[in-house]
Amino acid sequence: MMAVGTKGLSADELREFADAKLVDELKKAKEELFNLRFQSATGQLENNSRLKAVKRDISRIYTTMRERELGITEAPITKEAAE
Repeated sequence: MMAVGTKGLSADELREFADAKLVDELKKAKEELFNLRFQSATGQLENNSRLKAVKRDISRIYTTMRERELGITEAPITKEAAE
């Protein structure tokens, strides 16, 4: 069984993102969750499983950020950081 979530946002792929990209992905996911909740409240939401997937994406992003904060994993070295 495959994990629920968005393609391209698996835990391993998130660990390869730079900190700024993680923050950007978190912002996008939160906006999408807000829109999905709004659609759900107004009865326009057709795909309820999308709510669960976006919530899991947000959790994965927060987990990756916390791992870096605690020193469990490190952010990948990017060209900008190396200079």
